[in-house]
Amino acid sequence: MGAFTMPSLGADMDAGTVTRWLVAPGDAVHRGDVVAVVDTEKSEIEVEVFEDGVVEELVVPEGVEVPVGTVLATITAGADIGASEGADRIHSPVVRRLAADLGVDLGSVAGTGPGGTVTRSDVEAAARLAPPATSAPPAPASPPVPAGAPVPVAPAPPTGTARARSSPYARRLAAEAGVHVGALVGSGPGGAVVAEDVIAALASGGAAPQAPASPAGPAAPQAPGSPAGPAAPPAGPSAPAAPSTESTSREERAARLRRAIGNLMSRSKREIPHYYLATTVDLSSARTWLDEVNASRPVTDRLVMGALLLAAAARAVAAVPEVNGTYQDGVFTPSPSVHLGVAISLRTGGVLAPAIHDADTKSVDELMAALSDLVKRARGGVLRGTELADATLTVTNLGDLGVDEVQGVIFPPQVALVGYGRVSERPMVAGGQVVARTAVTVTLAADHRVSDGHRGGRYLAEIDRLLQRPEDL
Repeated sequence: MGAFTMPSLGADMDAGTVTRWLVAPGDAVHRGDVVAVVDTEKSEIEVEVFEDGVVEELVVPEGVEVPVGTVLATITAGADIGASEGADRIHSPVVRRLAADLGVDLGSVAGTGPGGTVTRSDVEAAARLAPPATSAPPAPASPPVPAGAPVPVAPAPPTGTARARSSPYARRLAAEAGVHVGALVGSGPGGAVVAEDVIAALASGGAAPQAPASPAGPAAPQAPGSPAGPAAPPAGPSAPAAPSTESTSREERAARLRRAIGNLMSRSKREIPHYYLATTVDLSSARTWLDEVNASRPVTDRLVMGALLLAAAARAVAAVPEVNGTYQDGVFTPSPSVHLGVAISLRTGGVLAPAIHDADTKSVDELMAALSDLVKRARGGVLRGTELADATLTVTNLGDLGVDEVQGVIFPPQVALVGYGRVSERPMVAGGQVVARTAVTVTLAADHRVSDGHRGGRYLAEIDRLLQRPEDL
């Protein structure tokens, strides 16, 4: 029997809270299935299981904070999953729940897993191709409510209405704020509502409030002559209070994230002997190549310079492997793969740096797609645990904010961080003349326990060399 434990989703994580179990005792699970949603100081993270088996017991209930390493559930590894699933469990419970969330009919999905089993990727692909699920249309805009009049409340969706596609975190936020998920326009796969959609709707005031279950809610009439008047309901929260509840939740999460980042960076500067290097790279060849490639592509398939910069940082590791890996307990462990962490700013405040796995083997187009997907999910609150825990080298790009040069702080237990500044026209000497060239300042923050200025300089030189031949990336 195997133990599924509270994972460490970063060097700064000491504990976490299971906010939602996606499996139950008796469910069959497969390696890579998301089995729980865990709340950390940084974000709510989907956590995968790393073995096939059948869930024996859920040891820790939802809502309880436990230290990293605590047994959350027991799984009978190597069990006869086919027999355990039975006729009504052809698909894993995680896949069934995901299909229900995204409104996908599993019977119409061709499975690519063993024996034709439908996988998570199959469901997500079907959701992207399928039209959005039918849901109750948003209520039309109402005229201003006269002073003293009862506050109108949106009716609950009719019985039998198809459930709107939505992520677990989005439904939780919507429930806390008292809004109908079905009234929101989703930006996730297949039109699914994600957490960012809920937050955006609340910020703009465009979210329809949830009707209270009790008739004694905000819209309940009062007896004539009541001193409070109809505008002061005797019971139940008023609809306008919902955004402030969500605002408080966002502020609390942002504060927790800022504390977590501060603690991690303090540890980094205290324990890691940083050294810093910088170089200016001529991007004229890269710019010309990008313009030529994008000229023949539709707008949705065009590449941006950021994808080339990520590719160069990942590929350059082959020449200087000392910048890629982890340093723990006095030992450096180089990583055979480049799991490139990408610093992503969140609209609610703070930064996360989830990883693009095997970035060194991906084409520029694949990196572009991976980056877009990662940013969207990071801001929508649907990251995977491995994406936060597996990074072996991190890149931060502040060029879009007008920053010329980035002097970064290493994310422990990693040993290096690459910084890209603003891509701009700069005076450079070429052929004995001063000319205007597209250029960027690239910086490296590295761990002196693992490498030195000579090796760091070679790494930056390799990035430069790769960017001069973008067609080879």
